[in-house]
Amino acid sequence: MCKYKRIVLKISGEALSGNTGHGINSQIVNRISNVIKRISEKGVEVAIVVGGGNFWRGADAKDMDRTTSDYMGMLGTIINGLALQDALEKADVETRLQTAIEMRQIAEPYIRRRAVRHLEKGRVVIFSGGSGNPYFSTDTTAALRAAEINAEIILLAKNGVDGVYSDDPKKNPDSVKYKELNYIDVLNKGLKIMDSTATSLCMDNKIPILVFGIEAPENIEKIVLGENIGTIIKEA
Repeated sequence: MCKYKRIVLKISGEALSGNTGHGINSQIVNRISNVIKRISEKGVEVAIVVGGGNFWRGADAKDMDRTTSDYMGMLGTIINGLALQDALEKADVETRLQTAIEMRQIAEPYIRRRAVRHLEKGRVVIFSGGSGNPYFSTDTTAALRAAEINAEIILLAKNGVDGVYSDDPKKNPDSVKYKELNYIDVLNKGLKIMDSTATSLCMDNKIPILVFGIEAPENIEKIVLGENIGTIIKEA
């Protein structure tokens, strides 16, 4: 019996690149797709928000106009969305890619009612193009889409970390891993697991966030089946 009926899975661009940090690692994408297939067959409605940091990170371009840089990042998320869609369909998973910026030759435009209908029909829906607006991260997109489609939880897949820590575990061996946090703790402690806009949006709409490591994509299935993995962020 699955713990959740409808989820938003947020996958960073880096998670799709494996250990290289850039580009797309087809083996990783295929592993993630196979796990998504298994949970979809169990009746879980899966929406995916994908990042684009393996191609371009808008906020990091210091010498470029921020708006232009962010739009370049959105295009990176669409490349990742196409790769995920292709891998899922090769695994016989019916999938729809929607973009926040209209690209009719490539994907459907994001339409909330259509996205919900796809989910109800058992299709996996990939949201790409971020929110369609500069200055907003794909974490904020995940929070926004989760609220719009009434998802029960956001599964925040991280590369290189298996939860939320009091400090960077790679730099500070004494850092402590949290099992559970409140939204306000994340904001007050300045824990950079999600940007403050995304955290606040989840807090306002009472959407739990589960942070876990994507190095073992099988963790997605374990979480859906109720296993305690990673760090849960929710109401006090």
